[in-house]
Amino acid sequence: MARRSFILHPSSLILLAAALLLSGCGFHLRGPANLPFDTMYVQAAPTSLFATQFKRAVSAGSQTRITNDPKDAQVTLQILGEAREKQILSLSGAGRVSEFRLRYRVAYRLTDSKNVERLPSGEIVLQRDFAFNDQQVLSKESEEALLYRDMQNDAVQQLVRRLQAAKLEVKS
Repeated sequence: MARRSFILHPSSLILLAAALLLSGCGFHLRGPANLPFDTMYVQAAPTSLFATQFKRAVSAGSQTRITNDPKDAQVTLQILGEAREKQILSLSGAGRVSEFRLRYRVAYRLTDSKNVERLPSGEIVLQRDFAFNDQQVLSKESEEALLYRDMQNDAVQQLVRRLQAAKLEVKS
């Protein structure tokens, strides 16, 4: 009977070392959001895609229930404003735009059922730079729309994390 020896490939050793380092550093997936309130009303413009996406994220990723009536809610999140901005960042030697800076802003405020501010008025501002080529207008428009959608997703996640830090009075 032939004897077999077990030899690890060098790439297997690197993968094993990386797995051990990650497990030892305390890394873990974010998991569900633990918001400090049970019910929430979101006050925003009826056409706000941000508000719709935020409601979906809270409903799917936390125990907090979104209500349709502010009287039934423990807190009210007011989306005070939402804006998309586009700024020329640089020009080519021929005077044509070669880069844009996109900004996405969301202003918000959190109040409780007694209209006491629990999270002061704040704003989330995100920006992305992208190269522009007027020979590829359609693809660059698609890229711009994708960047705005990405910034909106980021803003939703940032707002959820900020709401996790909100403090409410404990009734005894």
